[in-house]
Amino acid sequence: MSRVGKYPVAVPAGVDVQIADAQLTAKGKLGQLSLAIPDDVEATLEGGKVWVKARAEGKRARMMWGSYRSLINNMLNGVSKGFTVNLEIQGVGYRAAVVGKNLQLQLGYSHDVIYPIPEGITIATPRPVEIVITGIDRQKVGQVAAEIRDFRPPEPYKGKGVKYATERIFRKEGKKK
Repeated sequence: MSRVGKYPVAVPAGVDVQIADAQLTAKGKLGQLSLAIPDDVEATLEGGKVWVKARAEGKRARMMWGSYRSLINNMLNGVSKGFTVNLEIQGVGYRAAVVGKNLQLQLGYSHDVIYPIPEGITIATPRPVEIVITGIDRQKVGQVAAEIRDFRPPEPYKGKGVKYATERIFRKEGKKK
C-alpha cells in the first residue's frame, strides 16, 4: 500500500489543472506541463485537490500510484514556483560564463567545454564560479545539473571540480613521506 499516494495534491493558487483522456495538464504563471496517466492509475480533481487512486490491486498499480502522485506534485510546484539547482566550481582557473545560448566552461582541459542550454531551462552565472539552473520541469533541471557536473566531478584530494552547492566532498589526506 502506498503511503505517498493516499494523500491528495493541493493545487496552488493561480494554477489551472485539467484532466482529459488520461492526460493531466497544468498551466501556471511560469508555463504549462502535461503528463500522460497510465491505465493503472486514475487521477481526479475534487475541491481544489488532485486525488490519485490505483485502479487495481496489482503490484504495478501500487507502484505507479505513489510515483504518479509525486510526478503530479512536482508538475504543480513547477508551474507555480519552479525549481532551482545551484552548482559551484572549485579550482584555480576554473570558471563558467553564459555566451548566447551556450554555457562555456573552463575546467582545466586544453579546450573550453561548450554546453548548449536546452529548451525550457535558464542558466545564469552570477559569479564566474557559480552556476544557477532554473526551470519548471524538475527532471529536466536535475538532468542538466548532472550533465554539467559530469564534465569535471569533484575529486577527493583538492576538491577541484564542479559540485552541487549542498554537496559535501569527502576529503582524503594524500601521500605521506
